[in-house]
Amino acid sequence: MKIDLTDTTASKINKALVQGRRAIGTPAVGMVLTLVIVTDEENAYDALKAANDASHEHPSRTLVVIRRVSRSPRDRTKSRLDAEVRVGADAGTGETVVLRLYGDVADHAQSVVLPLLLPDAPVVVWWPVNAPLDPAQDPLGALAQRRVTDSYAAEQPVRDLAARAKTYTPGDTDLSWTRITPWRSMLAAALDQVDCEVTGVEVEGEEFNPSCELLAMWLADRLDVPVKRSLSSGPGLTAVRMDTDCGAIALDRADGSLATLSIQGQPDRAVALKRRETAELIAEELRRLDPDDTYASALRYGVDRLNPSSGKAAEAGPPAKGEAVAVRAPVDTAAKAPAKDAASPAPVKKAAAK
Repeated sequence: MKIDLTDTTASKINKALVQGRRAIGTPAVGMVLTLVIVTDEENAYDALKAANDASHEHPSRTLVVIRRVSRSPRDRTKSRLDAEVRVGADAGTGETVVLRLYGDVADHAQSVVLPLLLPDAPVVVWWPVNAPLDPAQDPLGALAQRRVTDSYAAEQPVRDLAARAKTYTPGDTDLSWTRITPWRSMLAAALDQVDCEVTGVEVEGEEFNPSCELLAMWLADRLDVPVKRSLSSGPGLTAVRMDTDCGAIALDRADGSLATLSIQGQPDRAVALKRRETAELIAEELRRLDPDDTYASALRYGVDRLNPSSGKAAEAGPPAKGEAVAVRAPVDTAAKAPAKDAASPAPVKKAAAK
C-alpha cells in the first residue's frame, strides 16, 4: 500500500503510517531498528531495493532522505516536504517512508527525521553515495548508533578511506570493510591449519580499490609483517599470498566467484568466494550495532600510509600500475586500539616476535 503526501509534515506522515497499518491489518510490532538512507534521486531506487531485501532478516522502519534542488531561483528558498509512505508488500517486512526535501528544509533533515524514528529502537544511518567526511558530526549521523558509508562509491576511494581513518568515531563502518569479511574468514581458517610463522604478505587487486587497502592494513596490523600491495585488472580483490617458514599459502580468485586455496603440502581446494550484493552487505552490518574494534584497529594502523604527514601519498592515492608498496607498522604502536574484536575472524599464527 502506498500513500502520497505533498507539502506535508512529520505529524501527517506518522498519521499516514497508522492509517496504512490499519488498512492492511498489520500492527506496528516486530521492527527492530530504524534505517535512515541518505541518498540522491539517482541512487534511491537501488538503495531502497537493497534495504527492502535486508529487511527480511532485519524488519525495520526505513526512512529515505532525498534532498532536492529546485531549478527555479524563486523556488530555492521555498521549503517543502513531500513524502511517500509504503506499508505491507511495498515495504518489505517493515515500513518505508521516502522523504523529498526542498528549499531550506533540506538543510535541516534531522528535524524531519527525528519525529519519525521508532521509539526505544537503535538507529542506523547509511550513505550509499556522497557520504560526509565526518559521519559522526553530520546532523543525521549524530542520531545514530551505527553509521555506514561506502568508500568504493566515492570519486577518489582511497582518499575517502583516508578521511574515514582520520575522523573515525566508534560506530562508524564502511561497506568496503564488509566486502572483505569472507576473505578474512578464509585466511584465518587457512592459518589455523598450519603451525607456521608468517614472514610476508602480498595483497593483489584492482587499482583504487578501498577493500584491497583495508585487507592489506588488517593483515599488517594482525600479523605484524610487511604487506606488499600489488595491482591487477580485477574484479575487486584477486589474490592474497602469504610467505611462511613452512611454505606458501595463497588464496587466488581470478573470476570474482570461485577461489583456489593453496597450502604447501596439501592439495588445492576450490572455495566459494563470490562478490556479494549490496543487500547482503547491509544485512551483515545490521547484525551488529556495537563498535567494530577490528575495523578501527586496521584504520588506525594504516592512517600513516593513507595520509602521511607529507601529504604526498594521500594526493597520489595507490601506486602506479605495476608498482608495489609495502605496508609497515607505524613507529608509535601505542596509538593502536588495545582491544581486538573477538567476533571478527583474525589470523592466529603470529610472528614469533609478536
